[in-house]
Amino acid sequence: MAADLQAKYSKLAQEYSKLRAQNQVLKKGVVDEQANSASLKDQLKQRDQSLRKVEQEMDSLSFRNQQLAKRVELLQEELVTSEAKSKKGKSKGASPSQQGLQTQSVFDEDLQKKIQENERLHIQFYEAGEQHRRQEGQMRVRLEELESQTAQHQAVVDGLNGRYTEAVERLQTDKARMETKSQTLEHESKECRMRAEECQQQLQRCQAELSRQLKQSSSVIQEKVPFNDTKLSDFNSLNVPAHNRRHQLKARDLAGQALAFVQDLVAALLNFHSYTEQRVHIYPRDSSIEPISPLNQKFSQYLHENAAYVRPLEDGLLQLHQSITEDTVTVLETVGKLKLFADHFSAYSHFLQKILPYQLKSLEEECNAPFCTAALTAKNRELQSDVTCITTQFDKLSNYINLLALPSIRQDALPQTSMSAVFTQLAACLHSLQDAVKEMSKHYSQKASLEGELSNVTEKLRTTTECLLGSLVSLTNCTSKIATFFSNNLDFFTSSPGYGPRGGPATLDPLQAESMLANKKKAATYLHAIQKPRPQSVPYKEALANRRVLTSSTESREGLTQQVHQSQEKIARLEQEKEHWLLEAQLGKVRLEKESQRIGELEAQLAAAARGAPASVAPATAVPPADASAHDQDDAEAAPKCPGTEPTMSTSLVGMLSTTFSTENVGDEESREQLIKDHYMARVAELTSQLQVSDSKAVHFHAECRALAKRLALAEKSREALSEEVKVANQHVTRLQDDLATTKRSYEDQLSMMSDHLCSMNETLSKQREEIDTLKLGSKANAKKNKGR
Repeated sequence: MAADLQAKYSKLAQEYSKLRAQNQVLKKGVVDEQANSASLKDQLKQRDQSLRKVEQEMDSLSFRNQQLAKRVELLQEELVTSEAKSKKGKSKGASPSQQGLQTQSVFDEDLQKKIQENERLHIQFYEAGEQHRRQEGQMRVRLEELESQTAQHQAVVDGLNGRYTEAVERLQTDKARMETKSQTLEHESKECRMRAEECQQQLQRCQAELSRQLKQSSSVIQEKVPFNDTKLSDFNSLNVPAHNRRHQLKARDLAGQALAFVQDLVAALLNFHSYTEQRVHIYPRDSSIEPISPLNQKFSQYLHENAAYVRPLEDGLLQLHQSITEDTVTVLETVGKLKLFADHFSAYSHFLQKILPYQLKSLEEECNAPFCTAALTAKNRELQSDVTCITTQFDKLSNYINLLALPSIRQDALPQTSMSAVFTQLAACLHSLQDAVKEMSKHYSQKASLEGELSNVTEKLRTTTECLLGSLVSLTNCTSKIATFFSNNLDFFTSSPGYGPRGGPATLDPLQAESMLANKKKAATYLHAIQKPRPQSVPYKEALANRRVLTSSTESREGLTQQVHQSQEKIARLEQEKEHWLLEAQLGKVRLEKESQRIGELEAQLAAAARGAPASVAPATAVPPADASAHDQDDAEAAPKCPGTEPTMSTSLVGMLSTTFSTENVGDEESREQLIKDHYMARVAELTSQLQVSDSKAVHFHAECRALAKRLALAEKSREALSEEVKVANQHVTRLQDDLATTKRSYEDQLSMMSDHLCSMNETLSKQREEIDTLKLGSKANAKKNKGR
């Protein structure tokens, strides 16, 4: 691991050095190109200045030319005027004419010179302008090339800088990860060394303990055991072997997997035989158009019976899987259902041998068909060999399965040493069957493609052929899975299950298996009997807390009960006072009504007396007071007493009441008693309802107290749980802080190492600069040569 990391780190360092070297070269190239572009810009400025000078000269020359042209015009005008004068003054002498001719010739020569000079200046100006434009175009093209090269160099430099940054970051992350990993590995190595030392100490203790136990057991055996029955095979064969539960579970699992594979194989075989039967009815003769040959009729009849031979394979293996449980012993000597599966497989093998001649003759009949080509004939021949090979492989499989089923009938039929060879040959036969089915599927696919090219192939035949190819593909997959499954578990099949007496042969007969299972059941029953569950108990701390809660709730309940009794007594006293005052109020109301009636009668008598009413009106002394009480003695003294009235005292729950009875107030007394009775009945009902409400409130308050006590206990538990979580969180924070410090320290070490590495890389780059400069100069020289060409 360390060597690989070092190699990877060195490789990254080399790439980094190469990138740094390329970066330096490109930087120098960019600087040179920038200098060239600056010089070219200076040259362009100088050319612009020279162009401006030439333009100024051209302007001055054009101005001079205009002046000369004006002068030529003036001279021409003067010449015209002179000619006109000469014509007018012909009479004058010859001397003036000669003088005019001389002057004219001088002017002509001067004009001719000026014209030539102007033409020469125009030519020079045109050539200078053309040269300037040409140089300006060249400079602009050169400037564009340099700018494009500069942009390219800048993009390369940016890319190299990005790659360099990414490489540095990647190296830093790799280094940090490696440092963390190295620290982790160091920590694990320390822990492993500590565990190794502990294991070494435990090993020494175990060796000492085992040696002590061995000495003790040896002494016990020598003193107590009369003889060793494992030394003699006859005595050892009577010992009951131990039960191997792991072997049983593995065997049941493998039987379940084999059952799933065989179910797929049965489905594929059923489809193959059914589609073969359909093809026989369609090709080479269609049974719906013309009758097929007697051979194909017989072949179709046999193929129609395939389910009777194929489906028992699945049923037999299903019964075998159901017979393998955890409470059974699975070896070849005790698996009786394997013989049933072997018989079903032999029956199917005989079925394949029975239909083999008909299948070969059917293929031969296809070859003899008039529309059969040579290629189809060759494929039919190959299919004949494939069918024969598959039938042979199924026959071999049947023989090997029958060999494996023999020990369940007769124990000494198959030696223990030959079982591994039988299983090995069975695995090889399964692989051969897979290869044969694969070859048959390939040849049939080629045959189907050749038949598809024929003109007389119907859609029904094409569909049947596709279904037949699908069944062959499924059969190929099933045989491949079965062969792979058997090869992967060949070690389990060939290994010894471990059943047998201690120190004796690893064989097991059915009687020993029954004894072993009976002992296993007895042992399981005994262990189940002795492993009684302990009664659930309350922890001591929880019991103390419950006792405190119960004590406090009992005390609070007693106090609340006393408060309830006191409140009930106070309520009873208040109710009595209330009843007393209510009764007094009712009595006062009745008295007020009587007094109101008496006042009304008196007012009527007074009104009658004032009007002089007849004497039939009763005198005022004959009207007694309707009712009188001890509280209205002033009113009773004001009115005269009747001779039949007597004051009485009545005592009740609300106190004593003084009343006066008379013969005239019997109806009033009855109404009063009825009012008192109704009032007391209403009060009794109201007090009963209030008592029930009070009881319900007390029960509710008691239940609420119990709920509060439970909530308090739950709150205590949650507080303890939260305190534990806080402790765990604090530990986690401490651990994270330690990890942070470790990571920070590792990053600092990495940065220091990277700085050292960068220094060494800079030294290496400084050594290579001379070669880089030489290569750069050579590349520039080559570029100039190419431009010159």
